[in-house]
Amino acid sequence: MGISWSAVPGPVRAGVEARLGSRVAGAVDVSGGHSEGAAARLRLAGGRDVFVKAAADPAVRDFHRREAVVAARLPVSVPSPPLLFAFDDGPWAVLVFEFVAAVLPSPADRPRVLDTVTAMASALTPAPVRPATAPRLGGFAGLAAADLARVSPWAAEHLDDLVALESAAARDGDTLLHGDLYLFNALVSPSRVYIVDWAHAWVGPRYCDALMLMAGAPDAAALCAANPLTRDLPPRTVDAFLAAHAGFLLALALRATNPAVGVTATALGRASAEWLSRRLYSAT
Repeated sequence: MGISWSAVPGPVRAGVEARLGSRVAGAVDVSGGHSEGAAARLRLAGGRDVFVKAAADPAVRDFHRREAVVAARLPVSVPSPPLLFAFDDGPWAVLVFEFVAAVLPSPADRPRVLDTVTAMASALTPAPVRPATAPRLGGFAGLAAADLARVSPWAAEHLDDLVALESAAARDGDTLLHGDLYLFNALVSPSRVYIVDWAHAWVGPRYCDALMLMAGAPDAAALCAANPLTRDLPPRTVDAFLAAHAGFLLALALRATNPAVGVTATALGRASAEWLSRRLYSAT
């Protein structure tokens, strides 16, 4: 799992100090997340705080590089901590952001986060940057029912229908989407909501991030009916997205080598599948 800032090689830490123009007087490692690498709040000699992420693991390093491209091009109206700089040092990829005094949201904060995501869609249309990242959608087509039953018996029972439905999910659009929009990729303060971790951003239909965030809510149907990004969508459009969303997550859960990733993907995938099942079969 993660490593402490003190375990990052000295030349990499020195590179951060050189670019900041200040000595790091202290570091507080930030727990949470499933990635190999370091994440820390750095206190500079002059009293300023910044947030740093660094990784040498190839997969996480690629995520950081992708995030750097997107974060550098986000409009100032998008509520995301500004990227100060990013650089590579040998096998290490490093990102340094302005520090924001905020914490992970609770489920009660979901409406605030959803309001922010809804407003953000306008600022990100047309897309200010067009990453080549494929959307994290779809996965049922590559699964066997017997394997799928380990994480979702309902999905295994309806696999043929889900394969057809996920294939109909729209992917064309002109909005820069976060692509991994769950509560653990947001931060909240008393006055603001911030959206963080843009490694999986892609360009597509403007409603996708909102539906992704709604899928984990007990009142998802009410949120969908009220939100301006989703309330006028054809039912088939919502159903196809939920199928593709659940398909990606449940396939990820089955192939995950990190147990924590498997647990999280299973929970999120089941939530999307359960909402879909209510939409499709609640009247039968």
